[in-house]
Amino acid sequence: MSIHKGSSGTVHVGSAAIASIRSYAFDEQSETIETTTLGDVNKSYVSSVNSWSGSVDVYFDETDTSQSALTAGAEVTLKFYVEGTTSGDKYWTGNAIVTGFSVNASNDSMVESSISVIGNGDLTLSTV
Repeated sequence: MSIHKGSSGTVHVGSAAIASIRSYAFDEQSETIETTTLGDVNKSYVSSVNSWSGSVDVYFDETDTSQSALTAGAEVTLKFYVEGTTSGDKYWTGNAIVTGFSVNASNDSMVESSISVIGNGDLTLSTV
């Protein structure tokens, strides 16, 4: 078993890493269609369409071109690297639409941004 530290992860917009990431998450789902027929004692299903969504939380950096590309409505290619970007490391990649971009600032903390996305097609597992 291979266990990874969260601090090794990174997210890229295209080929450029997003600066100052605090955390990220993505979630892949599959809808199902029920195929149970009369007389069955257990429900049965088949897989239907898949979808994915995600979010990235960062310290806001107006000089980071990757963060600047993540405006609401933007269509981007994202790469989620869980273990790093060294040869042999795994990552997920997919096209996405930015559905939300928020900024939060307070007197006693850094200015932070939260970006949410919805997948536009497949989320594919690949190897560096």
